[in-house]
Amino acid sequence: MTSNLWHRDRFRNQDGTALIIALMAMMLLTALGATVVMVSRTETAIANNYRNSQEALYAADAAIDRVVQDLLMVPRWNDMLAGVTTSSFMDGSPSSSKTLPGGGTLTLTSATSELQSATDTANAWGANNPQWKLFAWGPLSEIANDITIDSPMYVAVWVADDPAETDDDPLSDANGVLTLHAEAIGPGGTRKTIEVTVARTSGTEIERGQIAQRGQEELNQRARKAAVQTPGKTLTNMKMNTATGSMAVQ
Repeated sequence: MTSNLWHRDRFRNQDGTALIIALMAMMLLTALGATVVMVSRTETAIANNYRNSQEALYAADAAIDRVVQDLLMVPRWNDMLAGVTTSSFMDGSPSSSKTLPGGGTLTLTSATSELQSATDTANAWGANNPQWKLFAWGPLSEIANDITIDSPMYVAVWVADDPAETDDDPLSDANGVLTLHAEAIGPGGTRKTIEVTVARTSGTEIERGQIAQRGQEELNQRARKAAVQTPGKTLTNMKMNTATGSMAVQ
């Protein structure tokens, strides 16, 4: 009788051990499953961020191209430097709040003040520091009248005198060279900036060369700029590295 009771207690103890092992195995499998889900979500987020980053870069570049076409129609570039002339690509008043893709709002007058403040703080060119004027702004999807563009990006372009011009008057263009600053804002806080110089040529074209491209984390850094080439000389070679966003002009 005593022997039978001992065997029963032994089996009961073994049943408890099996239950603990089963619970531990279930917890381990649950942890592994949660890890797989987290890694999958992280990879998806990384892919989305990369896609948005590249799209924002090309959106800023497209805004520059649109503005270059507008510059051909402006006989006096000083009118742009004075803020009198703007592009036909405008999304209402710059003082009104603009809804950004992915949520949030933007007031372009405040954005202009921030850009100017960053330039003045750097003070790299003294009296020739660019005085930025908002020239074009709006959703990228509306940048072309006859083409439908499927993109959530919002773009804005500012214009200023070329700081390499040493006439101590940033509101007057004397050498036919201007600086353009384009920003593209997209979902998830994606933000890309491109700055280029453009120069009048001897014909009816405008010469363009990229001088800087930065992401959101570098917006307050100002790189010294110079004119793209001798005004009037045509570009012979232009290559863009999509990995870094840099462009080499020869």
